Amino acid sequence: MATTNDQTTYSTISQPSVAEFKDRGSKFIAYAYPIETAADFKKLLQQLKKEHPRAAHHCFAYRLGTDENNFRVSDDGEPSGTAGRPILGQIDSRELTNVLVIVVRYFGGTLLGVPGLINAYKTATSMALQVVALVKKQVEVRYSIAFDYTQMNEVMRILKLYHCTIESQEMQLFCNITAGIPKNRLQEVLYGLKELQQVETEKCKE
Repeated sequence: MATTNDQTTYSTISQPSVAEFKDRGSKFIAYAYPIETAADFKKLLQQLKKEHPRAAHHCFAYRLGTDENNFRVSDDGEPSGTAGRPILGQIDSRELTNVLVIVVRYFGGTLLGVPGLINAYKTATSMALQVVALVKKQVEVRYSIAFDYTQMNEVMRILKLYHCTIESQEMQLFCNITAGIPKNRLQEVLYGLKELQQVETEKCKE
């Protein structure tokens, strides 16, 4: 996967997609999702298990961030290496990140063997990633920003100016915002917030 820590942009998918592949009676339904955190993955996996309670397997792979080490794969009971790795291989061959693919399998009564399984999971994933548009996004660093309500306009002006993503906000007399700050504008944003006095910034733990 061609990513490094110096990267300021990354490629991901624009929206969820789904595709289906059949082989000798078995049905493989691949669901691809753009995700930001491992918590997103857990939620989506639970959701699909509820939607497909009778499926034989719910295999998956996801990759997060640009440091190459944040990924997870699962064969969910299929022979080792026949599902999760082929799914991740398709995500990586397109140099994507912040992507989750879950492939739901309904067993059709005929064993496909190791090569057959690898091909099925790889093909279903490839199909799901082919039918969705890819987008380039800024690599962001998450920060918590605490400030007095009277400083709201100035804080928001800086976040808007540098195209920061506001993930959550608590607005009371004392306010707290969690924002994703584009990595290549981080110093400017932190400097601007520091200039406002009594604005506290802290990098969020991953």
